[in-house]
Order: sequence, then C-alpha cells, then structure tokens
Amino acid sequence: MLSVSLDGYFEGPNGELDWQLVDDELHEHFNEVLAAMGAFLSGRVTHELMAGFWPTADEDPASTKPMVEFARIWREMPKIVYSTKLDHADWNATVVRDVVPAEVLKLKEQPGGDLALGGANVAAAFMRYDLIERVQALRASGAHRTREEAVRAVRRQGRPAARRDPLLRQRGRPASV
Repeated sequence: MLSVSLDGYFEGPNGELDWQLVDDELHEHFNEVLAAMGAFLSGRVTHELMAGFWPTADEDPASTKPMVEFARIWREMPKIVYSTKLDHADWNATVVRDVVPAEVLKLKEQPGGDLALGGANVAAAFMRYDLIERVQALRASGAHRTREEAVRAVRRQGRPAARRDPLLRQRGRPASV
C-alpha cells in the first residue's frame, strides 16, 4: 500500500513521511484491507523501512491496538521484495530481481487474496507494465502536505496524464474516486 497525495507525491523534501497522519480509525481500515491480501509486494527501501519497525511493534507499550494487530499481519504475510541489491530478506520474504509481467500475472492467479503493492519505484514499474488493476483512493483528513513540501513524484513526466497518474486510470478507464 502506497500513500500518495492527490497531486502524486509521497514524501517531503528530506524524504520524510510525516505528512501521512494515520489515526486508529484509518489504521483499522488498513488492517482490515491488508489482512485479506495474499502477499505484500514492495521494493527494498519500503521493505527495509517496514522490517525496521513492524516485527517488534507489538512489544512497544506505546503501540495502539491497531498497530499491535498490524505487526502480526505484517510478520505473517508472505512478501516479495523487488531488489537488485538484496540477496536475502527476512520476515517471510522472497527477493526477486526484476518486475517480470508474466511472473506477476502468475502470482495474481494464485489463490489467497489480492496483492498489495508498496514502494514508489515498484509501483512505477507496475504502472509501466499495466499490472495495476485497482487503486483505492481514501480521503484522510490528517494528511497535511502541499506541493511546495514535496520533492519526489511517483508519476513520471513525459507520459500522458492517464498513464502517469494512477488516480486517473484503472485498466485503461478512468478510476472512480
């Protein structure tokens, strides 16, 4: 799952993600959606970020009930990490070198639930290969980010808007928002 502002940005000027304010209600929704997934697919950076926090988040007395629940979900969920730098990844993860459309289509055919995609570079590769079937848009009242605060965009310049903006397309059709 990748949090992206409506204008296509996902991080602030110094790589920070603090504009993404997730309260317990939103976290409970994410838990419900993500617990039903068949696997989490992400890039190295996202996996390392998640692996640095979630495996033991439920041991922290400051963790909320939804955080404790997500720690369990994250640990148990099968993961595919797309990386050319990692040889191994812990926490029920398999490292795959490249996004190969035929392999992703085989994964989609497996029983067990949808696949959750996380990480800007992996999401961009999936968009390039037209592998994203559904984008879920949520209005999060706590998300405070302006264009001036953002530096890095998921969308790539030089493509028609419908090709670079996942909110404008869903398998070749405008996505419902």
